Amino acid sequence: MSKGKRIGMMVAVEIGAVLDKYGKAEREYDDYGFKVYEYALHGARLFVVHSGAGQIAAAAATQLLIAVYHVELVVNFGVVGGLTDEMKLAKTAVVTRVVHYEFDTTPVDNTAVGQYPGYNSPFLTLDETIVRKALEVDPTLVPVTCASGDKFVEGGERKRKLRADFDADICEMELAAIVLTCNRSHVPCLAVKTVSDAVEGGAESFLQCVNSSADVCLRITEKIIAEL
Repeated sequence: MSKGKRIGMMVAVEIGAVLDKYGKAEREYDDYGFKVYEYALHGARLFVVHSGAGQIAAAAATQLLIAVYHVELVVNFGVVGGLTDEMKLAKTAVVTRVVHYEFDTTPVDNTAVGQYPGYNSPFLTLDETIVRKALEVDPTLVPVTCASGDKFVEGGERKRKLRADFDADICEMELAAIVLTCNRSHVPCLAVKTVSDAVEGGAESFLQCVNSSADVCLRITEKIIAEL
């Protein structure tokens, strides 16, 4: 990794895994309602912001990392729901594209569900070079499409519908906002996700596995960061 590089890590609900792994931060900040932790990591400066769940908080926290802390890369790791049989419990993936499945202006502009102004597709793509590097560092990672919205999706029919509508492999609650914000600021984004609740699973599985899945995800994410 380039010495002195500034990396932002956007964490929704998995902050416990970060604090357990890295310990006390070198510096802590309270900015615009968010807690930010600064660490030295592999020759870089790592700024970790704890946003809480949901798209709005994630967008605000990501913009904070970019505008105030001047990060050159935003990393998002975390736990997700699986939408296919392959994406089973503890399976870890790198996201290649994400769709905000609750964004819908179809009645007024006849665009596809999830398609933002200025985009030719509902899918927001992540940096291809970084995705390729992640797959080189850890070939066990699965490249996936993520469905992102402001709701926790219980298993069964609702998960299968997301799969059918968007050909998505996983679902969660923040990544669309993170990627959209990064794209607008021309800052690359890496997203590594580990399944905490499989296609038929839901809240119970999530609550049982969130901590262990977050630990797995952070370990793989750090390995990738070290090689960027």
